[in-house]
Amino acid sequence: MEKVRLKTITVILCACALTGCGRSVDVLIVGGGAGGTCAAIEAARNGAKTCIVEETPWLGGMLTSAGVSAIDGNYRLRGGLFGEFTDSLAARYGGYEALKSGWVSNILFNPRVGAEVLRNMADAAGVRCLTGTSARQFKKTRSGWRVTLSDGSRIRTRILIDGTELGDVAETVGADELRDRISAQDLTYVAIVKDYGHPVPATEPQGYDRNLYANCCDNPLATNINGENPMGQKLWSPGMMLSYGRLPDGCYMLNWPVCANDYFAEYLDMSREEREEMIRKAKQRTLGYLYFLQTELGFTNLGIADDVFPTEDGLPFFPYYREARRIAGCDTMTVEAARNPYDHDLYTRAIAVGDYPVDHHHVQNPRREELAHLWYGKIPSFSVPMGVLIPIDTEDFLVADKAVSVSWEMNGSTRLQPVVMGMGQAAGALAALSVQSHRKPREIPASEVQSILLDHGCYLLPFLDLKPGDPGFRDLQEKGVKGQVRGIGRSINWSNETWVNLPSNE
Repeated sequence: MEKVRLKTITVILCACALTGCGRSVDVLIVGGGAGGTCAAIEAARNGAKTCIVEETPWLGGMLTSAGVSAIDGNYRLRGGLFGEFTDSLAARYGGYEALKSGWVSNILFNPRVGAEVLRNMADAAGVRCLTGTSARQFKKTRSGWRVTLSDGSRIRTRILIDGTELGDVAETVGADELRDRISAQDLTYVAIVKDYGHPVPATEPQGYDRNLYANCCDNPLATNINGENPMGQKLWSPGMMLSYGRLPDGCYMLNWPVCANDYFAEYLDMSREEREEMIRKAKQRTLGYLYFLQTELGFTNLGIADDVFPTEDGLPFFPYYREARRIAGCDTMTVEAARNPYDHDLYTRAIAVGDYPVDHHHVQNPRREELAHLWYGKIPSFSVPMGVLIPIDTEDFLVADKAVSVSWEMNGSTRLQPVVMGMGQAAGALAALSVQSHRKPREIPASEVQSILLDHGCYLLPFLDLKPGDPGFRDLQEKGVKGQVRGIGRSINWSNETWVNLPSNE
């Protein structure tokens, strides 16, 4: 009888180990996007037992897994985890000047290197990383959530955070969404290619049509109208087009918005099967662009880099999605609020900053003329309020990537990597505070989260007068969110900025 009892206990213990019985964390992030990864690191650094679940082998989302390894904006606003990440890249490559290898950005890097940096940061913080894993079911409990993973195991968590690229978790748990979307932005299936030093066999992809790419640059096939193509885009030289995304190691990021590999589809409304077919077609668009470079423009030595992505075709794990579903949150950030921050009180709850224009990609959309006014809409640098992370109707749940509560138009600025990383860091701080103080996220004043973020060298407001580490930086930021000092915002060409005191030479 004793042997039977011991055998029974052994079977039960093995079953528990296999199913994750009793596994519990304070904060669970589903989706290792740029924001989700930062949320995990920040939550763990603040003492929360933290786990992140990511389908691909890498953390970083659009920064790494989607291959968009050229950071847009915030070059003069490098604070918090974003600043730590870029400092690590600079150290890897030999300084910030080495990161200015392509003209699209001041910070470029190999996606594999970026993934290594982020994983090192997560490991050092004590984050449990379950890569190659997905979440299948979510059940709300009295004390948080119970999540079932793809391997059948379960995790109990006090706070659940959506760190996915498209807001998949928010949709699954039934969070209310904003309904102001007119059309999805073009997506891009990025490719990282390199010069092999010898001609590379060029394989014509299925459905290839050279006319799709004829107007990508100034070449004999282009329809040149005073230096522009019929869509009003500048026709750069082939060399300038390619150097746009040159990485510090000599590879090239193919993420070219001029009649190249941008691809339109209403992917947010698609079923899983429809999206898989769309992804296949987007890949073919990118492979067709590469084939055009090889066969029409003479870049015969270019081929997909074989040492970046551990995928069968050498392409990224998924496309660069510029748009996600967006929750209806306790705050909603709009372009009008960015342009006139002091007509609103959102700045008092500021937790992240951005300085990029309202950048919408709709050139491949049949409705592009209707949406043309959205391309590079002018705004000054801006702050994002904490309430965009908190859905109005779902408890113990936060959003940390592009699916935050912003207007469809404002998404053109908040979707960019530094802003998403800042919002993710704030979500992690808020989650940890919620767990430790036994309060719901919506019950926590923004000032408590702001204090943690300032402790960790983050910008709350985009004041360029002082940077993290400067004497008086924290005091200026605190006075700013209290309305005791006000910034002067302006947009000068590509420079969107805010100063408390304009430079004396202005």
